[in-house]
Order: sequence, then C-alpha cells, then structure tokens
Amino acid sequence: MQGTLKKMSSRLAGVVEYDLRLGEESLPLNSYIGRHLTLEYTGSIYCDACGRKTSKSFSQGHCFPCMKKLARCDMCIMKPETCHFAAGTCREPEWGEAQCMVPHYVYLSNTSGLKVGITRHTQLPTRWIDQGATQGLPILKVRSRYISGLVEVALGEFIADKTNWRAMLKGNNEALDLRAQAHCLLPQIQQRLQAITAEFGEDAIEVLDEPVVEIHYPVTEFPAKVTTFNFDKTPRVEGTLLGIKGQYLIFDSGVINLRKFTGYEVRLL
Repeated sequence: MQGTLKKMSSRLAGVVEYDLRLGEESLPLNSYIGRHLTLEYTGSIYCDACGRKTSKSFSQGHCFPCMKKLARCDMCIMKPETCHFAAGTCREPEWGEAQCMVPHYVYLSNTSGLKVGITRHTQLPTRWIDQGATQGLPILKVRSRYISGLVEVALGEFIADKTNWRAMLKGNNEALDLRAQAHCLLPQIQQRLQAITAEFGEDAIEVLDEPVVEIHYPVTEFPAKVTTFNFDKTPRVEGTLLGIKGQYLIFDSGVINLRKFTGYEVRLL
C-alpha cells in the first residue's frame, strides 16, 4: 500500500476507530495494534491542495505557492481573532463564507489538562479526537469563526488554549467535571460576552447545556518517555504498534504525528 499521507479519519465508538489514509486508499488501523508495522517515506512530497510535487511541505501539506495564496493557510486560521474578512482582504472570500462565516462551537476539553478550543459546528467530536482529548464539552455556539476567536482569547486568560502533546501521549488524565468548570469560567468573561453581543447582536452567542462526551482511545501501553519520529530525518519508521491517540501512532520504538506529514508519499510494509 502506497500513497500520499492524509490526516487519519476517525469515528467515535466505544473505542475510537481509526483509518490510515494513503492517497485514495484507507486501511482500518485498530486491528493492527499489537502487530509490527513499517512506514517508509519515499522521498516525494505532493501538495495536498494542487497536487504538484514540492521539495518542502508548508502549513501541513501545502506547496509554497498554495501556502501563500490559500485562505486555509492564512494566520487567521491559527488565530481566528485576527480574521480580516470584514476588511475585504480575505484571500478567498467564497471559502471564507463557507468555512468561517458559519456557526462555531467554543468548547472545553480534557487533553493534557483543561483546555479551551473552537471548531466549526460540523467538526465535533472529530476535533476532540484529533487533539487526543478524553473528554469534551461544547459550552457556547457562536455565529462565526471570528466571534469564536474573541471568546477563546477571553477564556484563554484563565485556562490553557494549547495541548501539551507530550503529556497527552504519556497517558490519560483524571476525569474533570467540565460542566462545573464551565459554570465557573463563563461568569468571569461575562463582560466580554456582553460586549460581543452589543457589537454583533443578541443572537451572536448561544449558551449551551450539553452532556460531556467521553472519548476512549485504542492504546494498550503509553510510553514512559516520548521519542518522536520525523520522516525527514528517519525515512523508515517501524515497530510494534501499541496504540493510536490524537493523530499519533504510538510504537514501542517511538511516536509519529501523521498529520504533520500530510502530502508525504509513504509506503506501508
């Protein structure tokens, strides 16, 4: 099996079910846990957007020209509070309308600890799974990505907005009472929320009352020390597959973040 790597697809079940995607082919991975696997990088990289061969990958799988021109590669994707759509300078206005000017969730999750995050309304629970969260709770539904970014920045003054991926890969955290955390945090940003609704309208933010989602990953053993593989330095990655969490394959010999190498042509042996 050979093709360009894409982000693993996942499904929330009793235990998260993963598929390895190479080009147009996909392989259910859960059944390979406990078996020896080899992934071999061929030395070729292809842009995930235009398909052209590139010597280096930018913004998770793009060639340099696409990285410079596509809205999905702009800084505002990483920092939505810097959205410049309203200024008329969006790289791809139609893409922005479809992807950013749509409802988004602000959520709390338990990854390497309590964390705030945002995602499009269609991306739960996938977003939590990709981050390796063991619990997730949507707390607000807002009208656009920009507004979600403003709320995330406000909450980020009190809790983390990044995942410590090394800690996440060393095991599962103790369960958190995410609903209690939300009830504690939201009053602390009430003035910020009121300012947002004053500017964008009363329907800009909806407070949610949702159940906590529990997520379990197919991992038989977590590493005591996290050693990472990098296809640019180690083209051949192999070992016994001990588990999958987030977008990481956990081998007895180390871990690899497959999403980081989107567009890399890889051979599964």
